[in-house]
Amino acid sequence: MKLLIAQGGGPTAVINQSLVGAVLEAKKNGLEIIGSRYGIQGIVEEDFVELHRLDDEKLNRIAETPGSVLFSTRDKPNQEYCTNILNIFQKHDIKGFFYIGGNDSSETIRIVLEAAKASQYDMKGFHIPKTVDNDLVENDHTPGFPSAARFVAKAMMGLERDNAALPGIHIAIIMGRHAGFLTAAGALGGAHRVYIPEQVFDLDHFAREVKETYEEHGRAILSISEGISGADGNPIITQFVKNEVDAHGNIQLSGLPLGNVLADFLKEKTGISRVRQDTFGYPQRSYPDPSPVDSREARQVGEQAVQLYTEDQLQSASITIKRVSNSPYEIRIEPVELEKVANKTRHLPEEYYDSEKKQLTQAGLDYLMPLVGELPSIETI
Repeated sequence: MKLLIAQGGGPTAVINQSLVGAVLEAKKNGLEIIGSRYGIQGIVEEDFVELHRLDDEKLNRIAETPGSVLFSTRDKPNQEYCTNILNIFQKHDIKGFFYIGGNDSSETIRIVLEAAKASQYDMKGFHIPKTVDNDLVENDHTPGFPSAARFVAKAMMGLERDNAALPGIHIAIIMGRHAGFLTAAGALGGAHRVYIPEQVFDLDHFAREVKETYEEHGRAILSISEGISGADGNPIITQFVKNEVDAHGNIQLSGLPLGNVLADFLKEKTGISRVRQDTFGYPQRSYPDPSPVDSREARQVGEQAVQLYTEDQLQSASITIKRVSNSPYEIRIEPVELEKVANKTRHLPEEYYDSEKKQLTQAGLDYLMPLVGELPSIETI
């Protein structure tokens, strides 16, 4: 009897903490646990590594390493794919399936377990949460997000200081197709205005607001989600360039020149010549400066998943993080049904965002600050 663990979707700065937390907990209980390289793709290809044979010192070094040490996949499995996964589990006597990932990963576990039940194969499955977008329902926040938010906040601090020295408009394009949590972290770094995908984005209103900010402050720092969309629900970038879709049927936003498009638009509409832009892109995900809270909690959710397996009370669950208090910061980790998480998207709460000022409320700032950890201090003359 074996356990199997895999990593899916985009890597993060702390995803290996979850992996190691699960592996060390399995070893503590005398269980064999194997890892699948390249996520579920590695399962059907039987590309496995015996993680329980790694010594604890090596595992703890892996935990501190950013990115997915088992590598990842963007495969979105259908029923047939999951049946193939089950066949491999039966072949190798795998009785526990642990998948570190987002809501698609929880859905994969659910489908595999349904197939196992239909085949009368006794196994369990546990979803270990991970996503920098912070869009898993039932969670206060998701491992991977605090570290990515820390990167965004610190990078924005650097842009703010650069812009103070050479004033103008600076646009920062931040990851986030449907959820504005990462973009909101730009407020911690000094962004004057924050534009999130939960709000309808109107280009003319945008130009007026930016010009007002420029006139008030003599410059403007803007934190803008890659997923900003118009009243028709389509991403703004689709008004300017042709687009492709990814394996999940979503418009491919990464690599599109949203920053350049908005910079050119603002130059034309405001008459301000110094307009610069940066797309933060992939460095947001696995930058080697993790939030201390993130590292600790990512390890804990991995441990909790295996603990639930050994307690033999649940056949399946998604591990979630609930916040108990802001000050002092305190959380609890608890299981919920897979169906409550699978194929659902969480959005930035309305109480965290001032839609008139295009800025975070105090509640939004209070939510973010314990997660990102201590930020550098800024002194001016």
